Amino acid sequence: MGNEGWLRVAAANDIRPGEGRVVEAGGRTLALFNVEGAYYALDNACSHRGGPLGDGDLDVTSGANVNNPAVRVACFPARVQDGAVFVQLRD
Repeated sequence: MGNEGWLRVAAANDIRPGEGRVVEAGGRTLALFNVEGAYYALDNACSHRGGPLGDGDLDVTSGANVNNPAVRVACFPARVQDGAVFVQLRD
């Protein structure tokens, strides 16, 4: 796998399944979640209230608000390579 456009954001073992954390990548603040070993990266700003996503109800696999699926935040591809989590940002 090539690393072009992919940024390292965390060590994979730093985020246990069921946990999330805020990370910085490419000048953005992201919410990074581990769901049963799969990692999901989302824009950390809630589009509804402007607060951090960790305080709201959302589907981390799609970025959709649980109560109103029409409200979504940007999601970014994430992968694990060599024990690290990488995120691919796009505008």
